[in-house]
Amino acid sequence: MTAQTPYPHPSGQSAPSIPQKFVPRHVAVVMDGNGRWANERGLPRNEGHKAGERALLDVVAGAIEMGIPVVSAYAFSTENWKRSLDEVNFLMTFCGDVLERQLETLKSWGVRIRWAGRRPKLWKSVIRQLEVCERETAGNSVCTLVMCVNYGGRAEIADAAATIAADAAAGKIKPGQVNEKTFARYLDEPDLPDVDMFLRTSGEQRFSNFLLWQSAYAEMVFMNILWPDVDRLVLWDAVEEYAQRDRRYGGAIDSVSKPKV
Repeated sequence: MTAQTPYPHPSGQSAPSIPQKFVPRHVAVVMDGNGRWANERGLPRNEGHKAGERALLDVVAGAIEMGIPVVSAYAFSTENWKRSLDEVNFLMTFCGDVLERQLETLKSWGVRIRWAGRRPKLWKSVIRQLEVCERETAGNSVCTLVMCVNYGGRAEIADAAATIAADAAAGKIKPGQVNEKTFARYLDEPDLPDVDMFLRTSGEQRFSNFLLWQSAYAEMVFMNILWPDVDRLVLWDAVEEYAQRDRRYGGAIDSVSKPKV
């Protein structure tokens, strides 16, 4: 099936013209500010999560229009279990419902959905819906949307280390041969590129335990806007800022001015 073009932005604006070499291959998104958005309007926190669904869909549309191959969305962290029982229950139900509601749209756009995160504690109904989405979209290649549900960067690294240790004990690998490339193969989504642009909304400036290994050399872009107010224009602004960055990966170039004669 030929992928459909996402619906246009209401403003009629199209993606900025940026050479593909300056477009990030993998954008990590911390969808922060739902609760504050709701509270500012005198609404319960859960109303902010509901409003954030539209923002995520529009950001994926914008990623497709700009040619961004991978978007990872931080939907529920391993630390979010500390929230109130009411909010946790809502988020568990909401995660599954969002995927069910938006599956056909994302399929029609050629989006492949993948899941990163731990199984323990995660509701079975959510796992089933995530697995359905993975199966239904496995053949799509326009853009990959990684739903990070019950995900934590430290948890992912610890789980990878535990599996490596078990494989070493079983004689499958030699401990002395474990290097960064070996370790990366044990992460949740080892075939995806490292994060190029790490986008966080709401004005907060921290990783919050998201894709720690993959974001080692990511460019951080912090936007002072609450997640439910985000759309593809915000994503495009962030990419334009990213495109201006000088990415040296630990290297350096002398730019000493010549002395005047």
